[in-house]
Amino acid sequence: MTASLVTGCGVLPGDGGPQRRTVTVWLMKDSASKEFLDRFTEEFERTHGDLDLDIRIQEWTGIGDKVHAALESDTADAPDVIEVGNTQVPQYIEGGGLLDLTLESMRDWGMDDWLPGLAEPGRQLSAQYGIPWYAANRVVIYRKDLFEQAGITAPPKTREEWLEITGKLNSGGTQGIYLAGQDWYTLAGFVWDEGGDLAEEDGGTWRGSLDTPAALRGMDFYRRLQALGDGPVDADEEHPPQAGVFAGGRVAQIVAVPGLARAVVRQNPDLEGKLGFFPVPGKSAGRPGAVFTGGSDLVVPRNTDVRDGAIAVVEALTGAEWNTELARTMNYVPNKTTLADEVADEEGVAAMAAGAARGRATPSTPEWANVEADNPIKEYMTKVLTGADPATEARRASRRITEALAAPAS
Repeated sequence: MTASLVTGCGVLPGDGGPQRRTVTVWLMKDSASKEFLDRFTEEFERTHGDLDLDIRIQEWTGIGDKVHAALESDTADAPDVIEVGNTQVPQYIEGGGLLDLTLESMRDWGMDDWLPGLAEPGRQLSAQYGIPWYAANRVVIYRKDLFEQAGITAPPKTREEWLEITGKLNSGGTQGIYLAGQDWYTLAGFVWDEGGDLAEEDGGTWRGSLDTPAALRGMDFYRRLQALGDGPVDADEEHPPQAGVFAGGRVAQIVAVPGLARAVVRQNPDLEGKLGFFPVPGKSAGRPGAVFTGGSDLVVPRNTDVRDGAIAVVEALTGAEWNTELARTMNYVPNKTTLADEVADEEGVAAMAAGAARGRATPSTPEWANVEADNPIKEYMTKVLTGADPATEARRASRRITEALAAPAS
């Protein structure tokens, strides 16, 4: 939609010019800097003469209930554009409170180039409701000095090469990798790489699928990699926080978002300049591994009273100019694979962008929240890592996932 079309819609004559209307935008805390939002607001209002922006920053805690209430509200100050986590979009679609933006996505916004991990959760059947905004995903953060001491001159390009060099690094008091036993997001990437999934949908019914041969291969690779360090088998990456472990000891690698490197260096300034990044390797060279894609989509409530203005905001924020600016400002991955070169000069973000091209999200059903509330994947991983039969434990975990997906979303 062009600016001329937007500014020509719903214009009412006033004193010497069109009556200005306000677009209320909810964005999440720390998604964008104040400086970025100030620049965006100034430029948007300058080029959309009848629109004012009212950007209101929200906290993640309790946001689900607040968004649901907003989608049902008929008050004048209800939001017209809302930033939501990419995996949260299905629960808002289900309630019927979102505007269908398929036409704009196909005609104007280049949806074929969107990152799949952002686009797929925003889609139901063939309709697009969530518009990709920005992404972040895991990469491998590594100690350049420890690689050099071990005679490793370049990061691995394949999973087998990754195992080989990690085994080489795992000696002389150095952990080849610190990988907690219940880091299920990392496991998901290996499962997807093998062609499996955490759950699959058939005829409208979801079932857990950790027991498929592909998913079992993904778990086996996780088991082999996790053994090349001293990560706890019965805890996730936050218990203890892996940034502290990486900062405090001789650990060659962790799997994390690049931004975690800042926390590592804060805790151990001696590591300044010694950390590098590479995409999680895939099964073949030149094709990074699949990774879980986190990030945000923008949605427009159906009850907006400034539909054209809301669409104009989404178009501007997700368009190439401002999306690239956001990525550079906040060290995000842009929302399109075609924009990856725009962040190529930042090593960590470039590694993220390479992986994001093969990014995925959790199963696109609102009931997935039930799975994460009492996550059977974590228990499954611990059982396998402590010697239980993988096939037996995978069947048990898959049954629990199926039961959770059959229950109403909490």
